[in-house]
Amino acid sequence: QVQLVESGGGLVQTGGSLTLSCAASGSGFSSRTMAWYRQAPGKQRDVVASITPSGVTNYADSVKGRFAISRDNAKNTVSLQMNSLKPEDTALYYCNSRRGIVEYWGQGTQVTVSS
Repeated sequence: QVQLVESGGGLVQTGGSLTLSCAASGSGFSSRTMAWYRQAPGKQRDVVASITPSGVTNYADSVKGRFAISRDNAKNTVSLQMNSLKPEDTALYYCNSRRGIVEYWGQGTQVTVSS
């Protein structure tokens, strides 16, 4: 029904920037809350940022002021602009789509921040 494909991950130095993108297929994109999660090895998966159908955003305290989530309903994409990256941002980043009780996940894209 819904497929999510992340891209844009890579290796960057501390203080650098990176933009992640998530391309969604399937119907109803504009009605779904989109979010980015991340999971480091041995850690739980935590939400990084989310954006509602109306454009309301929310961020984890650890990334406020550094990351920005946006969506383009015409293109069925959601992006995460990451600035001032820190080694602790290193993780596998997942795109998430939710409407009601139904959730979909992408395969993840790796972000590694070197010191």
